[in-house]
Amino acid sequence: MQFRDLQKQYVILKEDIDAAIIKVTTDCNFISGSQVKELENELAEYVGVKHCITCANGTDALSLALMAWNIGKGDAVFVPDFTFFASAEVVSFHGAVPIFVDVDKDTYNISVESLENAIVKVINEGKLEPKVIIAVDLFGQPADYDKITEIAKKYNLLVLEDGAQGFGGRIGERKVCSFGDISTTSFFPAKPLGCYGDGGAIFTQDDNIAKLLRSLCVHGKGIDKYDNVRIGLNSRLDTIQAAILKVKLHAFKEYELSDVNRVASWYNELINDGIKIPYIADGYYSSWAQYTIQLKNKQERDGLHKYLQEKAIPSMIYYQKPMHEQKAFVEVKCLVNLSVTMKTCDCVLSLPIHPYMSKDDTERVVKCIMEYMKVK
Repeated sequence: MQFRDLQKQYVILKEDIDAAIIKVTTDCNFISGSQVKELENELAEYVGVKHCITCANGTDALSLALMAWNIGKGDAVFVPDFTFFASAEVVSFHGAVPIFVDVDKDTYNISVESLENAIVKVINEGKLEPKVIIAVDLFGQPADYDKITEIAKKYNLLVLEDGAQGFGGRIGERKVCSFGDISTTSFFPAKPLGCYGDGGAIFTQDDNIAKLLRSLCVHGKGIDKYDNVRIGLNSRLDTIQAAILKVKLHAFKEYELSDVNRVASWYNELINDGIKIPYIADGYYSSWAQYTIQLKNKQERDGLHKYLQEKAIPSMIYYQKPMHEQKAFVEVKCLVNLSVTMKTCDCVLSLPIHPYMSKDDTERVVKCIMEYMKVK
């Protein structure tokens, strides 16, 4: 059993993916080929925004957004404490200070109460200038953008949506990567929409920001790549990856999203015995980057993780260590209580989930979980 079965996906999409790759290699148009622009147009249309700018990876996407806003020394950027390292890494990389914020106990997305508390504390301290909220769409479910946007407007902050895990999710009919002043995603292979290497994208409604981002992605280019008007990055999506993503995007829209939600519903129906299953807020739709259950404590979680390994069932722990305990952030001061994050790190376990998973597979996983819960 695979945690996320990319091999099975490839077998099903093989004919179209192979043809797409062969066209790129035949044309020898490896950098900035027509498929890149075509993909950007398709992604922008799907998300429902004016501009999509692809780049080399999801971390660069976040970094480029902060560059476009000129975020740097003396600035405070608010980041959930329970997330992947990149969400906060880019803040420090640009010389700003990440301010870690607790998460909601049910959705694991940024807690709006903790967020506002942290903003007020930064303002009262007077040492840093609050600039940006980075909201992460964790495990596939969008963050609470109604309340986040309200807080951002109240304190004159920008919202950067990290949709790396949430692509395909939505609130009502509005899709992930349309909620931020700038939004980003990752095409890392295991993401809801993944390529066969690294890749990322940035989304915005702002014409001027889009123009600036296109410059920053290619060494700060002006008229062309030999006219350099600012310091930028070398961060482009390869044509081969764009060609692969065009094929995968079609499958993603046509059936993968609905199929992975069906798998999640099977888990929801089968899991019991006091295990906390994922909570999806009313009106929200998840793309299920992960299906994450919560056990009572670390001992119970670690025991189940080991038991599933013994039964040849993959499971993953996202994340064992909160951001504020990472050695890289040892000098970052914690301003708010982060107790929900601490408990979450000790208790969560992610189970195999993907669009090509059968009901028999989910029943096998749940059977092993129930066996463990009876004998633990």
